Amino acid sequence: MPKMKTKSSVKKRFKLTATGKVLAGPGKKRHCLTARSNKAKRQNRGSQVLRHQDGLTVKQWLPYGIER
Repeated sequence: MPKMKTKSSVKKRFKLTATGKVLAGPGKKRHCLTARSNKAKRQNRGSQVLRHQDGLTVKQWLPYGIER
């Protein structure tokens, strides 16, 4: 059986925690920021933990985890 391929875009966009949760950067941070309040922009910093179902989807795209 051949090896499964990891999606290259997922390697760049997500991280796995030690407990198996998936961290992702927040969306809506690139353009049209004048429409967002300062509070919304401030709370969008850092990374966020994905919900369980979304994390399961991302883990399907990472059959062997993230090699860093």
